[in-house]
Amino acid sequence: MEELRETGHSLMIKNRRDGNLTGIQDVLSFDTNEILLKTSQGMLAIKGKELHVSRLQLELGEVDVEGSFDSFVYSQGVDKKQKKEAFMKRLLK
Repeated sequence: MEELRETGHSLMIKNRRDGNLTGIQDVLSFDTNEILLKTSQGMLAIKGKELHVSRLQLELGEVDVEGSFDSFVYSQGVDKKQKKEAFMKRLLK
């Protein structure tokens, strides 16, 4: 299997509704209110409403997202407790 190339990370947003991201290493979770991505620059949480991953090409490190964006928050990692809590919230909806 071909190894992923280390690429730069970019985030382009158009009209607060369409986004194109590069430097994506993994999609950790997503639902209509939050998308959690692992990027080459750390974790990225995209929050909003009616969020949708419209295109995903992990071998190229690219993701396109759509929806009403409220925030983009970077952090260095995801706490396992936070990930488990988010999963439980979705499960119990």
